[in-house]
Amino acid sequence: MKKILLAALLIGASAATASAQVEIGLKLSPSITNLRTESPSTLGFKNEKSKLTIGGGLVVDYFFGENYAFSSGLQLVGKGGTISYFDPNTNRRQEQKIGMQYLEVPLTVKLFTNDITTDTKLYFQLGGSVGGAIAAKINGEKRYTDPGNNNTETKASDHIIIPEAAVLAGLGVEYQVGQSTKVFAGLSYHRGLLNIDKYFDNERDFQDVTLKNSEFALDLGLKF
Repeated sequence: MKKILLAALLIGASAATASAQVEIGLKLSPSITNLRTESPSTLGFKNEKSKLTIGGGLVVDYFFGENYAFSSGLQLVGKGGTISYFDPNTNRRQEQKIGMQYLEVPLTVKLFTNDITTDTKLYFQLGGSVGGAIAAKINGEKRYTDPGNNNTETKASDHIIIPEAAVLAGLGVEYQVGQSTKVFAGLSYHRGLLNIDKYFDNERDFQDVTLKNSEFALDLGLKF
């Protein structure tokens, strides 16, 4: 009896391994990013301009069904935008162009349709991502001199928190060009969940200031 159970377990494990399929590829993502702002009306934080960035990295799709895959990877992405606020110390509006780089790991599910034409499928992607900031610049520089804080100079990277988390939603099309080669193109929206700012609260004593990332990306890739 034990031998039969063991054989059944081995057969089941072998079948699961055989049915599972992993596809690995590379992705390039030009994107438009901005910073969502929230603050008391006396400070008047506003999103002024979006930022054009480009990112990319490794894509890993682990299929647990014919049309269902867990999608992850490792990606380098750029984020940021231009904000403005009223500085009570200078009695004028100040503007900052904030640029950041993140390493991110997507944690999503991809749902594929059956072929809509020969070797072509639509996909829908939903989930999130987690990551951390690895670099930052303000007004194109790694250091920032604040005219509203006695011209104190600080590192741009000290203005933002390191961890980041976002909700991710996307859709696209995937086309098989060879036995194991596929190309894909899609659009995705990444909505940051965390307040990235730690400067205005800690150094300027501005209360209830929130800056959060948003990103619209064009996802272009190749899977092997």
